[in-house]
Amino acid sequence: MSLGDEREPSGGYGGTGQTRTRLPESGGDVYGGARRGGRSSSRSLVTVVGVVVLLIAAIAFANRGSDNSDSTGGDENQPNSSSTAASGSRPVQGKSGGIPAGFAQDQQGAESAAANYASALGSDGMFYASRRHEIVQTIADPSALDRLQSGFDNDYSAGLLKRIGLNEDGSAPEGKTFVNRTMPAGTKVTSFSSNTATVEVWCNGLFGLAGDDSTNPVTNSWFTVTMKLNWSGGDWKVLESAQKTGPTPVTGDNPISGSDEISKAVQEFGGFTYAR
Repeated sequence: MSLGDEREPSGGYGGTGQTRTRLPESGGDVYGGARRGGRSSSRSLVTVVGVVVLLIAAIAFANRGSDNSDSTGGDENQPNSSSTAASGSRPVQGKSGGIPAGFAQDQQGAESAAANYASALGSDGMFYASRRHEIVQTIADPSALDRLQSGFDNDYSAGLLKRIGLNEDGSAPEGKTFVNRTMPAGTKVTSFSSNTATVEVWCNGLFGLAGDDSTNPVTNSWFTVTMKLNWSGGDWKVLESAQKTGPTPVTGDNPISGSDEISKAVQEFGGFTYAR
């Protein structure tokens, strides 16, 4: 956001904007002195009038310049909307399968849909077969449902669950908390029409098992999810979804929290409905 330039107030001429004139004192010869005093008074009066006229003209010019600056530069100095500010008219009110639904059929609606769908597809529910099927059936376009469902089932295989330390049903071992959460940081539309859209969602993710003897501790990562959406059944639905690493910022110097603190935070802090 840009700020308007600060300006000095007008009326600064002569310090306070006032002129003090010292009149000549009368005295001396009653006749000649009076005549000389009259000429001196006349000259002084002309000087005073001249100074006053010049002062009035200067003040008028300064005020006129200030008025012109305000009238012509007012729009230029208005703050611009930041790209990081929320710009959506309103968040969605409905939900389907526990996922926000009912997005507007415009560019902002597509961005909001993509952000919420990225969060759902990056949740711990994807590791439970029944919940995964519910998520995919809720957000997938009917023409892509079978393909997406098959692809996600292959991704979340029994081998993957075993490799990251989960039980066969996707649950965490006793004494541990499984963390898989995706937090969209921003969205970008790369193509849009009234019925189709391609949206990139920049995300921060948490993933791992919180526990004292965990060999897969919770870490964070940055990645971008690209979604191709289709307008179907009165809402945006997913045709395709892909993911790539980054952009990744420099890691801060925050001290690492213990497993108990991480487990408690995951259980106590809920997610959001993302609206552009």
